[in-house]
Amino acid sequence: MFKGTGIALITPFNEDKSVDFVALERIVNHVIEGGADFLVALGTTSEAPTLTTEEKKQVVNTILKTNAKRLPVLLGMGGNNTQAVIDQIHAQDFTGIDGILSVVPFYNKPNQRGMKAHFEAIADASPVPVVLYNVPGRVGVNLQAATCVELAKHPNIVAVKEASGNLMQIMEILRDKPANFDVISGDDGITQPMMALGAQGVISVAANAYIKPFAQMMKAMREGCHDEALKLHYRMLRMNQLIFADGNPAGIKCLMSIMGLCKNVLRLPLVPASEAVQKEIENEYNNNLK
Repeated sequence: MFKGTGIALITPFNEDKSVDFVALERIVNHVIEGGADFLVALGTTSEAPTLTTEEKKQVVNTILKTNAKRLPVLLGMGGNNTQAVIDQIHAQDFTGIDGILSVVPFYNKPNQRGMKAHFEAIADASPVPVVLYNVPGRVGVNLQAATCVELAKHPNIVAVKEASGNLMQIMEILRDKPANFDVISGDDGITQPMMALGAQGVISVAANAYIKPFAQMMKAMREGCHDEALKLHYRMLRMNQLIFADGNPAGIKCLMSIMGLCKNVLRLPLVPASEAVQKEIENEYNNNLK
């Protein structure tokens, strides 16, 4: 279900910092029409920590309504208080939601046994499949390959979004995992190499904007057209670097504002990309991706 090109949807804002629901509808249609395979609501890229509970509900409802069951939807549901996540799961209406994306607990830095127990409790509580999310750069700890493979044996844990950037670790997971467990890239810039190693998809920030070449690359990799995929990989490589140069989602919102998809507005503590980075993004878009 969560194979191919997944989109870590941004939350667009108006100039007054309110949620721009019209732009959100536009973005959902843009990525679906461009070739996306599934959507991710309330992931890191959505600036979810800055949204109120009511705004989160409205964002999810807008995504589900606009999607109209065209693509599978993953909902971000994670945290560093296991019971609070379970309570959130019990309170959630899962109509139209096909799975949850749950990040490794942040700040309190659990060990491997703690991570395993945390995710098993979440998977036991969830009525929909669970995708693990390993992103050491954000949470401060790493879900090791051996722990991931152990968690993969749980019947309700179906995949991992791997954003460690550690190809050796990723290869160990791919080598040892059960056949029915998928590895999904969490790094746009190394998605093509990960697919070559055996990954089944990506949850992409970049594809919010340049969905067509990204989806074409993913399709080419899945069909064994490696030369075509490699050309697209290198065509996007510079932009894949630039959109993260000043933080996420600052870079992608800058690009999407240039494309007329949303306004270049973020909520504190995040701020827009610097003028220098914005200029580089605009130049790269005009020269290679427009």
